[in-house]
Amino acid sequence: MSVNLAKGGDAPIQDLTRVLVALGWRPADDAGPEPDLDASALLIDRHGMVLSEKHFVFYHNLKSPDGSVVHEGDERVGVSGRDCEVIRVDLEQVPPRCARIVFPVSIYNGETTGQNFGQVRDAYIRVVDQTSGDELVRYDLTEEAAKYPAIIFGELFRKGSKWHFRAIEEGFSTGLRGIVTGFGVDVAG
Repeated sequence: MSVNLAKGGDAPIQDLTRVLVALGWRPADDAGPEPDLDASALLIDRHGMVLSEKHFVFYHNLKSPDGSVVHEGDERVGVSGRDCEVIRVDLEQVPPRCARIVFPVSIYNGETTGQNFGQVRDAYIRVVDQTSGDELVRYDLTEEAAKYPAIIFGELFRKGSKWHFRAIEEGFSTGLRGIVTGFGVDVAG
């Protein structure tokens, strides 16, 4: 049975080793040019910093060096009723020094084009058992996110020896660049 989270809520991930973190959305009917959303993952240490530049998994770096986090590729068109981008996570392979895996979603060049999550409908993040396909946890983005071009949707985090998922929904007007530099990723240019 799936747990629907409220903003700030968290839920344990059952004793699983492999999960999918799936994101979905559809463009608003009046969105103008269709926004291109991009999901990412950052493997973060207990000090709040990315483990290394290669632990920033996104459309130009589809796999963490240890293979624990794999992005299945960029989907440029949102479609209602199905997952648009999927990130596979092998929880057993996540390096022990990783305290959490943060999942930002950004509108490609949204901070410069003026596009934001107000042009998106039915946006969600969900955690799925990779083996059975069962949804474990789900968070539906609220209207509060409408003014931002980038949002941290949620995170997987360690609580003792167990993994949990937390719904965050923290918006950034500075786009993906603003999110990743805050975690220590050096973004050139």
